Amino acid sequence: MNLQIENERQLGVGQNLALGFQHLFAMFGATVLVPLLTGLDPAVALFTSGTGTLIFQFLTKGQVPAYLGSSFAFIAPIIAASAQYGLPYALGGGVAVGLVYVVVAMLIAKLGTNWVDRVLPPVVIGSVIIVIGLGLAGTAVDMAGFVDGGSLANPDVRVALFTLAVTVAGTIFFKGFLAVIPVLIGIIAGYFFAITQGIVDFSVVREAAWIGLPGFVAPKFNMAAIAMILPVALVSITEHLGDVMVISKITRNDYFREPGLHRTLLGDGLATSWAGLWGGPPNTTYGENVGVLALTGIFNISVIRTAALIAVLMSFVPKMGALISTIPSPVMGGVSIVLFGIIAASGLRTLVESGIDYGDKRNLVISSVILVLGIGGAELSLGGLSLQGMGLATLTGILLNLVLPQKDKQSAE
Repeated sequence: MNLQIENERQLGVGQNLALGFQHLFAMFGATVLVPLLTGLDPAVALFTSGTGTLIFQFLTKGQVPAYLGSSFAFIAPIIAASAQYGLPYALGGGVAVGLVYVVVAMLIAKLGTNWVDRVLPPVVIGSVIIVIGLGLAGTAVDMAGFVDGGSLANPDVRVALFTLAVTVAGTIFFKGFLAVIPVLIGIIAGYFFAITQGIVDFSVVREAAWIGLPGFVAPKFNMAAIAMILPVALVSITEHLGDVMVISKITRNDYFREPGLHRTLLGDGLATSWAGLWGGPPNTTYGENVGVLALTGIFNISVIRTAALIAVLMSFVPKMGALISTIPSPVMGGVSIVLFGIIAASGLRTLVESGIDYGDKRNLVISSVILVLGIGGAELSLGGLSLQGMGLATLTGILLNLVLPQKDKQSAE
């Protein structure tokens, strides 16, 4: 498949809508979960997700097929800041986080990106990509119900397995346009099967209004509240680097250089500040949608924009949002097993294609530490800064790459 042709291929209106809904469904569950956990309005999260993605696309000159959704990294600090100072002040912290991105983007624009190859060689990049995928594996398994002795007697497990089977079969056997929407078909098939299993609750749809404004909230600013949230910017920036790496590898384009890492960070940062101004959670590039890109091989920016516009429209149509929210967790778990696994496999592909020699102890140590810290969910607190999971693994991998000698001087014996 010629990836560049796939990226430029003109799509019909129906194809664009179908692919857009596929991206929307992939991000929907996680995007609305963050506001539900933090006391924010899910409709506002949809609005800021869609508009934030459009801001990102504008600032990256429509070159990077990334979708932005609610960031999980900020759940704990938002809850903590809200409890101590109030929700508006937590939103002010989110606005400040976006401005940190802007500052870092300006520094990169000034200093260039030649340092990227030195700081993030393939052994670090590939290992981090694997962590991004496998770090989400537990989430997929939990959503699918494959925990605590999961049994076929459990309807959640049956629904997840059915959804997984349809998605896998569609990916392998579908032809033509159906071959690029296996995730959407898997979700729809799983949804109807879930109805037959009695695990879909339509009461929320009946109660929802057709038209309504999201519950926008203006931010307030307090240095103490900002200080509680600001350190997480380091984690989200490393997450951004990892996701842009993955998208670059999948599409075979170097987005660190064109349109430039400074533009992707600027887009992500301004989208995050924008979200805080309206009462939404901080944004981040979404691994779920990266998985969709890898699975379909369709990288048209128009599809990402379509998904973003649908999300914005949906934020003003509570009944439609309520309908999508009735998609059971096991359905999303079934497709996520494929999507998250594909991200991890992309990391393996990076290591293989780069010819990483694991006979070299240096490479072996760097990958080993990144994988264990990232997949193991390690957490390390340094003063008021807490690093965990992928953020800690990425930073540790970068430091090891910088301090370990390039060649093993020890005897091979």
